[in-house]
Amino acid sequence: MAISHEAFIHPQALVEDGAEIGPGAKIGPFCHVGPEAVIGARVELMSHVVVQGVTSVGEDTLVHPFAVLGGIPQDLKFKGEKTRLTIGKRNRIREHVTMSTGTAGGGGLTSVGDDGLFMAGCHVAHDCRVGNNVILVNNSALAGHCVIEDEVIIGGLSGVHQWVRIGRGAIIGAVTMVTADVIPHGLVQAPRGKLDGLNLVGLKRRGVARSDITALRAAFQMLAQGEGPFQDRARRLGDETESDYVREIVGFITGESDRSFLTPGKA
Repeated sequence: MAISHEAFIHPQALVEDGAEIGPGAKIGPFCHVGPEAVIGARVELMSHVVVQGVTSVGEDTLVHPFAVLGGIPQDLKFKGEKTRLTIGKRNRIREHVTMSTGTAGGGGLTSVGDDGLFMAGCHVAHDCRVGNNVILVNNSALAGHCVIEDEVIIGGLSGVHQWVRIGRGAIIGAVTMVTADVIPHGLVQAPRGKLDGLNLVGLKRRGVARSDITALRAAFQMLAQGEGPFQDRARRLGDETESDYVREIVGFITGESDRSFLTPGKA
């Protein structure tokens, strides 16, 4: 066991032999830290937190009571193989959040970036790739193998289907089921997930230039009303635009994916 002398472990916490606890970390009462867990510097597990499996929690992360990190996948194909969960720095993980390790079929890794907020009751399933500055609102859930890029917000009680990609800066409204890929900076809402526009509020909050927002609006209109198949419209956009934000959408649409896309005006 490698426990920093600067860490605090409550007498009523259970830290198993082999666990690593970084300097300044706080392990509260009734927490259970497994033998292959790595808890970074200044991480706080408030109370009743379970960290299982090959799981690492990045520095300055705060984990609220009854969260379970590194539990085995909820996948019948999982046969006990050793897989991992990595959680980045400065995340806020609220009550009853669950994050699973990966599966052999998905690369063996579930990864969460930095500076995320995971509100009460959220679930991050096996083999997900979650970026930086992501917000999952209460009781939202990611199925296996999802890719959630940076600065995405997923509304409360929403579900994301397995293998779906959600592009950077997109926002998913509350009580929405997302079954297809979402373009960067898209706005998705309605029970069966309709691409209703762009996340203009998010773009403005991040200080995106007016010229880029104008270019994104024009690009969205072309994707909605242009001629030919959706991906052909995107390729034409790539040939015509000078905006890096529009090129980001084009690259996302023309990139590799096993799923279809939410398209403007279609469920």
